[in-house]
Amino acid sequence: MQNNKQGLQRRAFYFTRSILKMFHSEKVESLPKTLKKIGIKVAFIHNEKRIHTGMHTGAAQINRFMARALVAFGVQVRHFYPKLQLSDPPTHLRGIANILFFYSMLEHKKDILKFDIIQGTSYTPLPFLTFNTPVVCHFGSTTHGFLTAVPFSKKLPLKEQQVYRELVKLKIIPEFDLKTFRPMEDIADIEMIAASRATACIATSKKVKDELVNAGVPKEKVFIIYNAIEDYWFLPPRTTEIKAPHLVFLGRLGNDVFTLKLKGLSRLVNFYRAFPEIPKTTICMTTNLKLKEWLKVSFPKHYMYVNLRKDLIPGALAPLFGSILFISSRYEGFSLSLVEGMSQGLVPISFPVGIAPEIIRNGENGFIVSTEKEAEERARELLSDNTRRLAMAVEAKRTAEKFCSKNIATDLISLYRNIKKEHKENNKKSNI
Repeated sequence: MQNNKQGLQRRAFYFTRSILKMFHSEKVESLPKTLKKIGIKVAFIHNEKRIHTGMHTGAAQINRFMARALVAFGVQVRHFYPKLQLSDPPTHLRGIANILFFYSMLEHKKDILKFDIIQGTSYTPLPFLTFNTPVVCHFGSTTHGFLTAVPFSKKLPLKEQQVYRELVKLKIIPEFDLKTFRPMEDIADIEMIAASRATACIATSKKVKDELVNAGVPKEKVFIIYNAIEDYWFLPPRTTEIKAPHLVFLGRLGNDVFTLKLKGLSRLVNFYRAFPEIPKTTICMTTNLKLKEWLKVSFPKHYMYVNLRKDLIPGALAPLFGSILFISSRYEGFSLSLVEGMSQGLVPISFPVGIAPEIIRNGENGFIVSTEKEAEERARELLSDNTRRLAMAVEAKRTAEKFCSKNIATDLISLYRNIKKEHKENNKKSNI
């Protein structure tokens, strides 16, 4: 009877432990039975597990996407998540709290170090830089880039300042500027330490590579691997009647004043207001309910989708082929929204952020602009010439096709193979 009781207790212990583990890491992504493993195992470090399916943005979206693309080629991938967060730190210590957050990953050290490569977004693999396993830091952007690109509100053009004063007055945002940039400055510093000590860094655009190299990361350690978009963006669109051209915004807006400035909300507002007679479609992500309600009623002929599930967006854009996509951001490391919009035949008018200068050919598949006035002039040109606008829409769609999942998987596997080979050779030399 006693032995049976101990057996039940032991089974209960192991069952409880296995349940708890489910909340801290995930199983290896399952390979199709017909697909052979190619001998590469990658541990992905993530920030947060509990995020709504289909609503991933930024790093979460790209990490998931990269993992699925790699698995389709026979790479073994497992996701790991930190669990211990410093509760409610003072505002000025939130950057340090985020950095320390990832040190709880050392609880999984034994499992993570079994993999050939450890990869995480920017500084997230920091706790594993002192071990022998190769570490790859993936930079979709840099915090230093954010800080450099976003000015204090009082330094913005007057028309843009007026937009933020309006938002403060309506209590949509609580302040004209963030009270402190200390958390981001701390993260910017630790990103560069992680980048300089990692085995390799992935930059998603030439701009991000330049930022890393200018910060002191050896050039030979930084590899440009472009992001990709999900295959459903390239599926034939459903049969639909093409509408008259709209002005379109697609992407994340954010909630606080810094992120709104980063994403160029005031530029977008002024751009929309310059064309009261033209229909507008906004497909955005924000949890700021007051901002959402304000945007809905602020412009005539405005159609708005907020937090729309990602795989439904191509269907929403299908009738807008040949419309104008406005990329208002002050900084992007890559700009998924740009490629996603172009894949649906939207003609981009973009500030020179992220990958835009690398893929937009002025007058052929879109326009690069440097001022709001120039953006408005280019939009008027396109709206007055249907033949040219539709021809550019075809070219924009063709340009986006190079960002399919197959390409990112191929580039990543090539990098991993070189890292694994070099690591093996270095280990041999050290054992001689």
